[in-house]
Amino acid sequence: MDEVRRADDEAPATVPHPVARVALAAGGGVLVLVGVALLVLPGPGLLLVFAGLVLLSRAVPSLARYVEPVRARAMQGAEAGVASGWRIAGSVLAGLGLIGAGVAWGLLPWVPFAGWSTGSGLILSGVVLLVLLAWSHRRVHGGRTRRA
Repeated sequence: MDEVRRADDEAPATVPHPVARVALAAGGGVLVLVGVALLVLPGPGLLLVFAGLVLLSRAVPSLARYVEPVRARAMQGAEAGVASGWRIAGSVLAGLGLIGAGVAWGLLPWVPFAGWSTGSGLILSGVVLLVLLAWSHRRVHGGRTRRA
């Protein structure tokens, strides 16, 4: 009887509810797909692939072995993105440009695919870029303080 209890005690303590598994899988899948798209488009693709893979690995435990290699590459990319002031400035300008383009697409009826559906997507992309840039900068440079 003790052997049966030990086997049960060694089982994973937190198995997500089936509805939670579906939600985690759906959210993770969307993040992975958007991240893959952002690998070729301007944006933090590897960070979103990593976030999606973390969610997917909670829904499907057999995917957990892929999380660490993707995390390592994503963190390298995040560090490279804030390695110099020029890269940070370029990323900030790209984020602000996306937000500005989104406002223009929402307000100007003569641009192709005009409307707030396109504009809000561009604005959201710019905001995500700026938030992830700030996170990367804080992660890499947060512990350092400059003294004049």
